Parts: sequence; C-alpha cells; structure tokens
Amino acid sequence: MTTAENSSLDLGTLGVAMVTPFTEDASAVDHDALRVLTEHLLDIGHDLLVVNGTTGESPTTSDEEKLAILRTVKETVGDRAQVMAGIGSNSTAHTAALARATAATGCADSLLVVTPYYNKPSQGGVKAHFRAVAEASDLPILLYDIPGRAGIPITPETAIELSAIPTIRGIKDARGDLHDGSDLMRITKLEIYSGEDALNLPWLSVGASGIISVCSHVTGRLDRMQIDAAHRGDLITAQRIHSSRIPFVNALMNQVPGAVAVKHAMEHFGILPHATVRLPLTPADPQQIARITASSSALAGIVKQFERGDKK
Repeated sequence: MTTAENSSLDLGTLGVAMVTPFTEDASAVDHDALRVLTEHLLDIGHDLLVVNGTTGESPTTSDEEKLAILRTVKETVGDRAQVMAGIGSNSTAHTAALARATAATGCADSLLVVTPYYNKPSQGGVKAHFRAVAEASDLPILLYDIPGRAGIPITPETAIELSAIPTIRGIKDARGDLHDGSDLMRITKLEIYSGEDALNLPWLSVGASGIISVCSHVTGRLDRMQIDAAHRGDLITAQRIHSSRIPFVNALMNQVPGAVAVKHAMEHFGILPHATVRLPLTPADPQQIARITASSSALAGIVKQFERGDKK
C-alpha cells in the first residue's frame, strides 16, 4: 500500500475529471452551474479538480471556452484544491499553444496531456510531441495514456525516456497494465494516477499516488475513504468500498459515455439544473436514466453506512 508521504507531486490524491455544464440549449458554458458543481466536488472530498478533459467534453469546447472554464473553477476553488487543465489534442502546435495560453492565465497548477489520437504517430513522434509541449510552459505535466481512445499506448520505454524531462511528473493511466505501471514507479520518479474507475483499488494497492475519476462526481466520499484506507494499509476496508462501488460503476460507465451519465446523476441530485450535452453526445434514454438515478440513490445509502462505520 502507498502512504501519503510517498507522493512527491503534491497534486492531491482524489481527482475528478469534471463535466462541463452548458446552458439548456448547449450554446454556452453555464458558469453559475459550474461554480455550484465545483463547490459540490470540494464538499465531497476532492483535492484535485481536472477541467477540460474528455469528460468535460473538450472536443466540443473552444479554446476560449476552455480558458474561461479554467478561470471559473480556479476562482471558485482558491487554495482549497489543485486545478489541472486538460490541453491535449492530436496537433502538437495546437497543444503547445494551449499550454502557453493556459499557463498565462495563472489558474492552472498542472497540465494533463493526452497521447495524440487518431493520427497514430510512432513512439518517436509521441516523444517529440510531449517534449514540445513540455517546452511550452513550466507547469507540471501528467501524461494521459489511454490507448483505447488514442489508438496507441505510451510504451514503458517512451515513458522512461520522457521521465528525464523535469516537468513531466507522472501518468494518468487508462491502459490498465499494473505490471508496467509498477515497474515505472520502481525505476523512475513518475507518479501514477488511476484513470480507470474499475481499477482504482488495484492501482492504489501497487503504489499509485491517487485517482482521477469520472464516477467520483457521485462516489467522492467513498473514494476519499478508500484512498485513506489504502494509505494506512487497511486493505479490508478498501476492498469493501471497492466492492460497494461496482454496481454504480457498471451503471454509470457501461451504458452511455461518462459525461452523459454523470450529468444525469448530477441533475438527479439537484447539483446541475439539467443534463444537456453537446453533439455528437446525446442524452441517455429513459431506461438508462432510470438505472443511473437508481444506482446513484442506492450509492448515497452506502456512503452513509460507511460513514457510520457499519461492517456490513
């Protein structure tokens, strides 16, 4: 198990990949709703908020909107949590420009940079891409390894070479290879964050610094308890929390895109006024919404059980 002292990155341990609230017609970002959502995420234990990722519908927001989202979240958070800004694209020049613009706001504590997607560069191209982005600002960078969407992985050899760049400080892992990740933590100073909700506990158990979760919009209190249990070596409690989350993770992540499901859950709890998404995403159907809201309500009861210390 990890200990809290093991983390040198100091980005926090419980991260959330935030959704982006829009106005009901999806024509603009709803900054009032964004402030409410931010306060909710702080209230349930997050110490790292990640904006402008895929869950934040970054493919459908302009660069100007991304910077405005970042400013609103940082103004709301203040010094209560870290704010990480997603800036990745499959254009190196665009990603580097967005890194510079993001750094210039003074509102980001770090950057999340995804592997270039769809155009499938070689590992040499991947390394050159990340080097160029690292040169564009002095902000710490988490690489985002998600071959299921990008079409290519960040190989261990590439990660080891990139770890020599001082601002490249870790990886958000959605590849799920715990062996390779464990080896990287053994031979480099890279921090690993779980980027797959179903694998949070396995990653924590082999030394990951924390998680960056979609489900934690709802499961945040449980996730905080699980991380704390893992850090103090309480595997039994961590396993119980892991098991209790499984039905909810299935309901949230296995029917519709995470951004869609989370917005319906947040609407159900009154955090967001509606669940509007931008095309090409579309709302869930009534049957899917019913499953999302039912599992969300059930999870709220499970949270109360753990807070009471029930041993069921």
